[in-house]
Amino acid sequence: MNKMKNALITIAAIAAFAAGSLTAKSQQSPSGSEVLSLNQAINIALEKNRTARNAKLEIEKSEDRVAQMRTRRLPSLKLSSLISQPLSTFETKFEKGVFGTYPGIGPVPAEETFISSSLKTTALVVAQVQQPLTQLRRIGLQIKQQEVGREISEAELQTTEQSIVNDVKHAYYAILQTQGATVSAEQSVRLYREIDRVTGEYVMQQVALKTDKMDVETRLAKAEYQVLTLTNQLSLQKEQLNLLLGRDVNTEFSVTDGMDAAQVMMRETNLTEARQRAIAQRPEIREARLQVKKADLDRRAKKSELIPDVSLTYNYISTFNYSDFVPRSVSSLGVQVEWEVFDWGRKKREISEKAHTVSQANNSLQETESQVLMEVNDRYRHLQEACQLIRIAQLSQTEARANVQMAAYKYRLDAVLLKDVLQAQTSLADADYEYQKALLTFWSAKADFEKALGEDK
Repeated sequence: MNKMKNALITIAAIAAFAAGSLTAKSQQSPSGSEVLSLNQAINIALEKNRTARNAKLEIEKSEDRVAQMRTRRLPSLKLSSLISQPLSTFETKFEKGVFGTYPGIGPVPAEETFISSSLKTTALVVAQVQQPLTQLRRIGLQIKQQEVGREISEAELQTTEQSIVNDVKHAYYAILQTQGATVSAEQSVRLYREIDRVTGEYVMQQVALKTDKMDVETRLAKAEYQVLTLTNQLSLQKEQLNLLLGRDVNTEFSVTDGMDAAQVMMRETNLTEARQRAIAQRPEIREARLQVKKADLDRRAKKSELIPDVSLTYNYISTFNYSDFVPRSVSSLGVQVEWEVFDWGRKKREISEKAHTVSQANNSLQETESQVLMEVNDRYRHLQEACQLIRIAQLSQTEARANVQMAAYKYRLDAVLLKDVLQAQTSLADADYEYQKALLTFWSAKADFEKALGEDK
């Protein structure tokens, strides 16, 4: 019986040591797999994430729209032609003397004259060069609108990147948590297998009960099932992180935390300063302000339509196969004016609609600022709770280690049963896992708080 006690005490001591070094074991990577740090994962995601790449393409599209609008300031060249086949002729009548009567010549024409058109294929070419004048103000406002649209796309890209960074952090921390739980479960499996082996020997020697062996076998089966479940969960989480990184979901890698419990100290953060930083940095607020500016430019551009459109134009017309009396070409330089004198109040209503849009944009800006402040307050409170949770987990871990040592000592004195030693060891493993879980919860809460402040990484 003493031999069995010594063996079980040794097993309990080994298990306590292994549980205490759980964090170090969780950093070990499988042979041949990539070791992916959090910073590397964030950099890969910002470069290759498909959503981020689409947001960057949207900025390029905005730049194209700005360049398109700028070309409207330049002269436009329009060229049109008409080629036709006359189906019938027409006659032009010139009365006698219609062009006047001259001394020595007489009336021109001398008699009533008819000129018939030809049935040959005719062609008409019209070329026009138009330089806008009064429209330049409206075009300038529209260019500013497109430039504001580009800035909005940049703010949307920043929002997208911040969301991606936050998602990567959460996915990375989830893998760390599952990886730590897997290591803990595997350690429990090894422990229960050794206890099962020792218990089986002593059952044969009739120094242990069969119920003790059955209890150990049950615990071993549960631990093996937990390892299988956690392994499958870990595979899914790695696939999800690979998807966020914009690479093949089957890419093998392992994660490393490098987190030290001594570093988990919440810095003194002034909540008032945090709110000010969020108002200054959050891309959602920047985007809302740009929407107000864009709406105002749209209103001003619509108002400029009340001014007549005045353009400097040059026109050239050339004819082919028309009657000889029709000029071969005509060119002219002039000023073209277009003005809708009476529109039944349509433009006034359109300007009123744009003014209402400006008011809506201002309301949205105020709403966004309020939501950002609420989010900062909420994330700050979650961060405080996470810090307190770590403190509780540390105390539980210390207590569980002391209980394992006490149970082993009492078992040596026949004061407790084998199941009490096993229960104490299970509690220690759970306490170690809960501490790591609390640690990762803190980092997740910190990531959410940084996102609420508008931090890029």
